[in-house]
Amino acid sequence: MTVHPELTRNQSLVLKALDKAEGPLSAYTILDRLRDEGFRAPLQVYRALEKLQEFGLVHRLESINAFVACAHPHCHGHSMIAFAICETCGRVDEFSDEIVEARLGEWVAAHRFKPAKTTIEIRGKCVDCADAAQLA
Repeated sequence: MTVHPELTRNQSLVLKALDKAEGPLSAYTILDRLRDEGFRAPLQVYRALEKLQEFGLVHRLESINAFVACAHPHCHGHSMIAFAICETCGRVDEFSDEIVEARLGEWVAAHRFKPAKTTIEIRGKCVDCADAAQLA
């Protein structure tokens, strides 16, 4: 994990919990994991998550209402971020695609739409889970 000196103690603890997680975490799961660190209320977690999202260090997965640490925190040149979410094991792969981003940009321009953010979520089975299902 990269050290971020501008982060508060709570923000650092939440980011560390997400970095160590094997998959996405809900705010309440983060709260449970940080109770020994003095976290008592969901608001503490939500405030930290909000700032971490502003800093580009954390992403919210809308479809499953959970959070993940950014896989590429120093690479925010893309306006479109996509996630492949395995519904079996919970694995999340973060990526961007210049062709999809360009096509969406064309649509936005043609419709004079002003997007605030673009997030694409693909849900299904990762290669490991798909292969395991075929072998079963």
